[in-house]
Amino acid sequence: MIQKYLIPTQTICTHYNIEISFVDTLNQMGLIQIEIIEQEQFIHQEQIGNLEKIIRLYNELHVNLEGIDVVLNLLNKEKELKNEVISLKNRLRLYEND
Repeated sequence: MIQKYLIPTQTICTHYNIEISFVDTLNQMGLIQIEIIEQEQFIHQEQIGNLEKIIRLYNELHVNLEGIDVVLNLLNKEKELKNEVISLKNRLRLYEND
């Protein structure tokens, strides 16, 4: 992984006003992935959007971490189902146009 796409967790915690222990817990639960390089923790920039969702669910809606895990799994399942519907519609169009 290219290091320029990694953001130090300390920077993220300062920016979002969260504790490092919160980020560690998210990592332990598998909700985000932390990269460790030379004893410093980093989060890949692609995970920032997911982290922002988690922070909003936790702080604004007061959803506990287990609930956040369920919500994220349901959102991923919804995305998969939408993609499957699109794929099936495209296949159906092939047969309808014949």
